Amino acid sequence: MHYAILCYDSEEVISAWSKDKDAQVMHDLGAVQERLVAEKKMGPVARLMPTTAAVSLRKGRDTLVLDGPFAETKEQLLGFYTVECDTLDEAIEAAKDLAAASGSAGCFEIRPMMIFIPDRRTP
Repeated sequence: MHYAILCYDSEEVISAWSKDKDAQVMHDLGAVQERLVAEKKMGPVARLMPTTAAVSLRKGRDTLVLDGPFAETKEQLLGFYTVECDTLDEAIEAAKDLAAASGSAGCFEIRPMMIFIPDRRTP
């Protein structure tokens, strides 16, 4: 089963990190990712740009494109992992390891993926 591990945190807190702190967190996360790769559990990973770079598309009678994030929240979606695990408990353990390496107090949401198409790319 494929799982998405969605990483939420305060963009304000993360953006205040020094370059050294950010590099250390990325190094620590990289160590967990390397282990998951060796275990053949790691799928695509993404660190998202700040919400100030986002646009939102509002559905309705007329489609509306808005600058900025879609919601005012204390925590923003900052990135995600995809993992392939036999059980939810196994995915939770992977998320716990990533959370311990993340260097912040945010939230990781673990959600089973209904559809996963890893090799569909534009030519």
